[in-house]
Amino acid sequence: MTEQPEVHLYTDGGCSGNPGPGGWAYLLRHPATKKQLEGSGGEPETTNNRMELMGVIEGLTALKKPTHVELFTDSVYVGKGMSEWMPKWKANGWKRKEGKKLVPVKNEDLWRRLDGLIEVHQVRYTRVAGHSGHPENDRVDELAVAAYQQYL
Repeated sequence: MTEQPEVHLYTDGGCSGNPGPGGWAYLLRHPATKKQLEGSGGEPETTNNRMELMGVIEGLTALKKPTHVELFTDSVYVGKGMSEWMPKWKANGWKRKEGKKLVPVKNEDLWRRLDGLIEVHQVRYTRVAGHSGHPENDRVDELAVAAYQQYL
């Protein structure tokens, strides 16, 4: 069996207002070859959490074959969602506990897309402190902001 390539995926998303115009971005880097790929996009009316998810989804979608991915994001929502919450949501039919009842998961459409991509790729989550001088995190933040500027 051949070893899957390992890549680093840096992602960000944000809005001007929440909800409001939003942007997402990713930077994929293959450490062995130093090759990089960037992508970004935006929506006229969305939320921070949707844009954070879109950065990850679009970055994973850009991969051409199953890959070991180290995901670097400043989004606790994405990180905890992937590592802690999603298994429970799936077991509960994509519902989460609110008090004593089950309610639909917010952004279920995007979580389901991400779940499908995680089944293809092996993703490991690493939290990065936002706006802390981390060069790649700063770059994807810059791209995400530029992506929503068109809607202002």
